[in-house]
Amino acid sequence: MEEDIRFTLNGKAVTLTADPDRMLLWVLRTDLGLTGTKYGCGEGICGGCTVLVDDKPLRSCVTPLSQVKGKTVTTIEGLAQNGKLHPLQQAFMDHDGLQCGYCTPGMILTAYGLLKGNPKPSYSDIVTGMDQNLCRCGAHKRIIEAIQAAAKEMPGGA
Repeated sequence: MEEDIRFTLNGKAVTLTADPDRMLLWVLRTDLGLTGTKYGCGEGICGGCTVLVDDKPLRSCVTPLSQVKGKTVTTIEGLAQNGKLHPLQQAFMDHDGLQCGYCTPGMILTAYGLLKGNPKPSYSDIVTGMDQNLCRCGAHKRIIEAIQAAAKEMPGGA
């Protein structure tokens, strides 16, 4: 049975009439046209579908819409502000922290959560924090370098 679900999406209030058990990934991609959030494994393992919910990374492919009721959701489309890339987005570009780019939105949002909780991560902290996000192209070294560079640009965290 459908119900009204209200939440904040990329800084704007949203009200949807939808099945509360529907996965957030499909609401974002299909209903709201935010295709930056990717479908990867569909089981919450690869990280391609990561979004921020109240500034914490969450796998949208295994998150029912009902779980974001009254919360703030940020997708990769909502990270840049006033036409300027977020320091993490810029660092991924500057350090070629991608190859095909399919995993990049999930990587950046997971890194955001990492830096929010640990503004000065060590190399090991970054490796551990990003361990659950997969990049099949093998850009992990450049991704870590991008996160290190972004951490220097954001001394107080994400």
